[in-house]
Order: sequence, then C-alpha cells, then structure tokens
Amino acid sequence: QVQLVESGGGSVQAGGSLRLSCAASGMTTSGNCMGWFRQAPGKEREGVARIQGNGYATYADSVKGRFTISHDNAKNTLYLEMNNLKPEDTGMYYCAADLSPYARSWCPYAPMHYWGQGTQVTVSS
Repeated sequence: QVQLVESGGGSVQAGGSLRLSCAASGMTTSGNCMGWFRQAPGKEREGVARIQGNGYATYADSVKGRFTISHDNAKNTLYLEMNNLKPEDTGMYYCAADLSPYARSWCPYAPMHYWGQGTQVTVSS
C-alpha cells in the first residue's frame, strides 16, 4: 500500500531554513501529483505547494519566493525547501499524494488521497 513518511522538521529562528523530505513507498513520485500541506494549532489545514508529474509546481501566495517543492524520482522522495522562515510558518507539515488520472492534469485541484503522519516545524521570532 501507499506510505508517505515525512522527516526534516524542527525548530528554527525566523529567517532560518529547513528542508522537509517525504519518502514514498507503494507508489512512484514520477508522473504523480504530490504536495505539502500544513496545519497550525487552531487553524484549518492549508495547501503549501503542489507538484505535477511533469514538474509544474504551484504555491500558496504566503510562501511564494521562499519555498521550493521538488522531487527526486530516483530516490522516490518529495522535498520542500523552506527559506526565510517566519513565525507564521509554524505548524505540522504533511506530505500528500493523489494517484488518480484526474490529478495528473489537474494537480492544483486534486483532493489528495494519501497522507503522511506529519512533521513539526516551529519558527521562533
């Protein structure tokens, strides 16, 4: 079955950087829609970035220019490079995937069917 395992979270000061990883098994990162989401305490989960199989990426306005999503198909791993972190970036970060044919072309709108357990990111001011 599909499993997504996140790692790389931690505590950093504002302006710092982190790189999150999501190791996928039971599926391939190549050709599939994947994304990163986050949830802060007391808030709803929100999309951070998504990437289609062809490498086309979309980002939330709040992270554009600071975060970069990518995948290494040889390692079957999804990444999120986060720079210039702000306290409002604090939250649990989740990796997700949607393997449906719809998602291959409409990744920004895909509902995401598989989720990881999350990794905590805390940014202090």
